[in-house]
Amino acid sequence: VQLVESGGGLVQPGGSLRLSCAASGFTFSTYDMRWYRQAPGKERELVAAIISAGGRTSYADLVKGRFTISRDNAKNIVSLQMNSLKPEDTAVYYCNARRAWWDYWGQGTQVTVSS
Repeated sequence: VQLVESGGGLVQPGGSLRLSCAASGFTFSTYDMRWYRQAPGKERELVAAIISAGGRTSYADLVKGRFTISRDNAKNIVSLQMNSLKPEDTAVYYCNARRAWWDYWGQGTQVTVSS
């Protein structure tokens, strides 16, 4: 099982980034997918989620209206489009796949929002 995040980097406040997570080794379409983030000195927090069936999405209040999660079950990819980025969005972003007691994590990608 592998979850490989990409797309992180340094961006100015107000800018945009698109994170991607490529999945392999499990039946991607049957798993709920989530993006979490962890800032220095803080606990990991849920940012966005997209369920396996129907694609219903949910977001943390702090990112609602700015971030969009999506998935491509044909390519086994989940993405996070991040717009209007703020310095407080700076964190390591992690991809998560979960179904019942199966729970997989990626290695994370750093997002830094700074001028």
